[in-house]
This record gives sequence, structure tokens and C-alpha cells, in this order.
Amino acid sequence: MKNKHVGSSFDDFLKEEGLLVETEATAAKRVLAYQIQKEMTEQHISKSDLARRMHSSRSSLERLLDPENPSVTLLTLENVAIALGKRLKIQIG
Repeated sequence: MKNKHVGSSFDDFLKEEGLLVETEATAAKRVLAYQIQKEMTEQHISKSDLARRMHSSRSSLERLLDPENPSVTLLTLENVAIALGKRLKIQIG
């Protein structure tokens, strides 16, 4: 019996299993959380300070920084970018 996945890409496998969108969303969220935490460290900004700058709660910021929680709104991303003195850039590619 021939393995149907031999010669296919990992993306093809995830797509066939119905996991590609969820996997890519989780990966993107992990990158965002990492970038935000890196900026916080470089700028010496605590979670409480960043939440205050965002006019948000610390628990809301914790959800944003949670790499396992892929839910995030564009408004939240814009708020965190402004609070960090950055600009949000979104690209489909």
C-alpha cells in the first residue's frame, strides 16, 4: 500500500486534515506575541504599564500575549502598536 503523503508538502498534509488555517493562525499569533514581548523588554515596559497605555486591562493584555490563544482583533493590534510607539503593518502574501 502506497503512502498518499509521500512527496507532498507538510502544508498539503495540514490542508487535507483540515488543520492548515488553525495552524497558520496559531503560528502568526506566536510571532505577534513574541514581537510584542520583545518590544516590551527592549523598551523596559511592564505588562501593567503597557495595559495602561492601551487603555485596557492586564488580563486583556495577557490574552494578547498568550501564544495559544489565536483570537485577536485588528483594533487590539493597533492599540498595542501605538502603545509601543510602532505602526501596525498587515500584509497578505
